[in-house]
Amino acid sequence: MPGLGPAGIRTLLEQEPDARAALGSYQKRVSADIASRASTEAEGTLSSMALLARLRPELAPRVLTSGSAEYPAGLMDLSDPPPTLFAMGKLNALDRPCVAIVGTRRASRYGERITRGLAGTLAGAGACVISGMAAGIDGMAHSSALEAEGAGGRTVAVLGTGIDIPYPAAHRSLHERIATSGLLLSELPPGERGGPGSFPRRNRIIAALAQLTIVVEAGARSGALITAAHALDLGRMVAAVPGPIDAPESVGSNALIRDGAHVIADVTDALALMGLTPPPRRAGPDLSGDARKVYDALQSGTVRVDDLPTRAALPVERCLAAITELEVAGTVVCDLTGEVSRRI
Repeated sequence: MPGLGPAGIRTLLEQEPDARAALGSYQKRVSADIASRASTEAEGTLSSMALLARLRPELAPRVLTSGSAEYPAGLMDLSDPPPTLFAMGKLNALDRPCVAIVGTRRASRYGERITRGLAGTLAGAGACVISGMAAGIDGMAHSSALEAEGAGGRTVAVLGTGIDIPYPAAHRSLHERIATSGLLLSELPPGERGGPGSFPRRNRIIAALAQLTIVVEAGARSGALITAAHALDLGRMVAAVPGPIDAPESVGSNALIRDGAHVIADVTDALALMGLTPPPRRAGPDLSGDARKVYDALQSGTVRVDDLPTRAALPVERCLAAITELEVAGTVVCDLTGEVSRRI
């Protein structure tokens, strides 16, 4: 209903505990135009949910109301918990230890590499990785957690849009994968595209769901700092990954460390804060020939494509063919800047 947010709903229910009676009381106090518009919007929400249920019955959206058994308990620590949450996917994802991994949309190669290692290892150790499905660090955290699915990990995306709207649009495939193997949550109804305020507000939900929030990279005005601030207000743990002091994308995360946040100098630091043991060490891939030479050349970390033939002692053509073979097998990652690294 237009103009009625979490605080207003809480006030109404304090005056009248029965939700239907509270709604009727509120409608009497607003103009007929607003009441009519609210009714139309409610019908649109129900239609959207019905459509989603018909298209993907196994992923039918669910409505979680505050106080219900399925409503995440951590959200009740908020001063303004969402009265309702729309959910799609596996609700039991939140039954695991939950860690939020957030950061800038303009992630550096360093930030992407660290995020892959953190999210993949934590998910492999049995944690649920929570983020906001934004471009950059968020999306990398979700996809890396999904890739650790075989080890029992889960991921939850808290959206600033309705759960049926992938945002950004480039994350449509990621949105579908999370709906199938993880969990999508939003306080906005299906069909709602959100606005500038809805994305910062969803950050309080991310912070409340997680016992630890890790900021990988964050500029001076990054939304990840809003998530960290909410986590601190809630008494949750906050940690940050240190970055170069002259890098704009590390100004905010380095400031968190200066102000007392836990330091993530290694993935074992994150595991220790979560009380988790490292996942079983995976054996290296069964490789031979040129592919083995290229894989071994990446043992020390990321290497530029131009430097790999020398490192692997291979002709350029054979080295490129081996890189392609390893990429198809999902063993290495080659980014758009021409750097190759093992998939952690």
